[in-house]
Amino acid sequence: MTKRLYIQDVATRDGFQIEAAFVPTEDKITLIDRLSHTGLAKIEVTSFTSPKAIPNLRDAEEVMRGIQRVPGVEYTVLVPNVRGCERALSCAVDEINLVMSASDTHGLANLRMTPEQSLAQFAEIIEVTRGSKVFINASLSTTFGCPFEGEVPENRVHELTERLLDLGVQGVTLCDTTGMADPAQVERICRESLQRWPEAVFTAHFHNTRGMGLANALAALHAGIDRFDASLGGLGGCPYAPGASGNICTEDLVHMFQRMGLDTGVNLDALLAAAATLPELIGHDVPGAILKAGTSERRYPKPKWMSEAQA
Repeated sequence: MTKRLYIQDVATRDGFQIEAAFVPTEDKITLIDRLSHTGLAKIEVTSFTSPKAIPNLRDAEEVMRGIQRVPGVEYTVLVPNVRGCERALSCAVDEINLVMSASDTHGLANLRMTPEQSLAQFAEIIEVTRGSKVFINASLSTTFGCPFEGEVPENRVHELTERLLDLGVQGVTLCDTTGMADPAQVERICRESLQRWPEAVFTAHFHNTRGMGLANALAALHAGIDRFDASLGGLGGCPYAPGASGNICTEDLVHMFQRMGLDTGVNLDALLAAAATLPELIGHDVPGAILKAGTSERRYPKPKWMSEAQA
């Protein structure tokens, strides 16, 4: 496989939204500016949601207007409703990301809306974007399973995908919200989605809740997916999904793909340097493995006794 893979970081939205402490606006801007120079294809900057709902992202406008735009990098934001869309458009975002659930219970817990209600609201939001050049993506939560209902029928996932595309959505992110997916399921759903809608842009979004995040990413790759969400340091998790933990780690994902000889366009050293700033920024350790262990190219000195014996 020689095609380019597109790595999309969600740490400053998906990661920061559930942190115990508010990350200062200037620190967010500094981190995003660093990420913009690592070769990432896309950065999910923030969410234009109510400050009461997600207080950690109450500075959405300030962050979006304060970052330095780097050519070739797309800057996307989560938009929950028409008002959020209007705020996002005023900041000249490249993409708006809509979010809905494939299961009724998670939709009500997370958004206070059923999938049907979400689709109706999406139609209103999309109407607001008419005449703009903004790309419209929809993230389909609980694609691979719901923490309340369990299995989500695959035909339900495909039905909702089709309805999203019929509304005018251009991209769909298939989300493993609480890390319930397995590689066989991932490959099956991703392959079917790509075959049914070859004109759509599909992204895979995995969490590492049960330790299968990178395995699921590899399964999605084998199915033909070339766009992957990940979070610097492995931060993240849905605040309204029991048992949710961090997203797959961006630097771990890039390391895996690069070890396989695949082109991510990302400078791993620069990415690791950015990840190294996270513990001080958020006040605790992060799950990322490569940040702790180093890349697989790392070498250690021989034991002292061995060196002396060879002398």
